[in-house]
Amino acid sequence: MLRLEQYLRLLPATTHATAPALISASSSLSYPLPNLSALRLPRSRPPTLRGKTSSAVRASAGPDATVKRAPEMAQREVARAVADQAVARLGARLLPSSVPADVAEFRNGAGNAVGSLDVHRGSPGSSIDFMLQSSLHCKVPNGAIDITSILIFLNASTNAPHFLLELIQGRSTSIVVILDLLPRKDLAFHPDYLQKYYEETRMDEQRGKIEELPQTRPYRSPSLFVRSACSPTAIMVNIDCGQGGEKALEEIMHGQLATVIQEVLQIWLDNCADSTTEMDEVERDCLLKRDRIVRSKSIEVDLTANLPRMFGPDVSSRVITEIRKAFGVQEP
Repeated sequence: MLRLEQYLRLLPATTHATAPALISASSSLSYPLPNLSALRLPRSRPPTLRGKTSSAVRASAGPDATVKRAPEMAQREVARAVADQAVARLGARLLPSSVPADVAEFRNGAGNAVGSLDVHRGSPGSSIDFMLQSSLHCKVPNGAIDITSILIFLNASTNAPHFLLELIQGRSTSIVVILDLLPRKDLAFHPDYLQKYYEETRMDEQRGKIEELPQTRPYRSPSLFVRSACSPTAIMVNIDCGQGGEKALEEIMHGQLATVIQEVLQIWLDNCADSTTEMDEVERDCLLKRDRIVRSKSIEVDLTANLPRMFGPDVSSRVITEIRKAFGVQEP
């Protein structure tokens, strides 16, 4: 859902040789990954984002298997705490992960990019469609790009919003935050939906808590589709602490930002996760069509164009295949 064109221009040339036909594609990045894992690990251990321990978690075999995992950092610690919170509440409504080992953890042959993906489908009878968690780390000439995402999508038993979190860093002193309850209906056409999920839950107050920070600036996605898909209460900001601001950013992330993310998730858990909605056939068809468009657009425009730049065609194909399965989107 997020495009960071300025960062992908820095991708090292070593990744380009693996997929020359794809390098001319869009230079923006969005990984729903979100893109978008949970058991808390000691700080000394490299993180793998997981909502529950998966039997599929293994380092991929081959000559690049010794490449280190993504480094520990504040954004992943915050994401793990959020995923812990979601898993603790959703419990048996999430099925065990069935992501293959070479997708649960993956890396490119050059050794400068690593990632992890975990998907838990919703159990039969629950309103959960899937919970997807992901992490990406890619070294670039002047640093690294780190993206951590959590998505929790609902199925057609309810029209309640989905949960979206994306944390993207290209520098150690700044981070882009995308946090939203993704609407599944046209808000102008359905003011009761706007009132129920955004006004009565006081979602805008959460946005205000982040925007009042002096280090916060609005982030405006270059994608009009992304802007139209999000709610008017979405938190889309760039928190920039300036030169030498690493410690200040970490304090914000573990403080105000972590608190707001957890409060937004709690709002979603209390008001959306357990909801069911009576819908006629026409309304349900419209809901499913909107969901398909949002999911397809994320994969078609962003992942297929940009993931190969980091991981090459073979690895990216395996990852995108698993995301398509979770999204219920067929390959065109």
